[in-house]
Amino acid sequence: MAHVPDFLESLRRVAAGGTVLDPEVVAQLMARRRSDPLDSLTPREQDVLRLMAEGRSNTGIAEALKVSHRLCPPPTAARGRGRASTTPCGSTAAST
Repeated sequence: MAHVPDFLESLRRVAAGGTVLDPEVVAQLMARRRSDPLDSLTPREQDVLRLMAEGRSNTGIAEALKVSHRLCPPPTAARGRGRASTTPCGSTAAST
């Protein structure tokens, strides 16, 4: 503990029923949140992912997005490159 007065104040706060959060823990949690891969998805990709999570078929996704089911083929990964390819309706597929 680097600062005894800070520790004692935190101890008093907890003893009084309050809470104390370590600033380093908060910083780490916020850093993880900023690196969420879902944040990089476009709104259209988020819509497609939500529909996929609901268990919809490609045809069901196409109907919900009001596009031709021919525009929503099964997503294909860029093989061996670790990149995702995007289908015309906006869904992405992670490389396996």
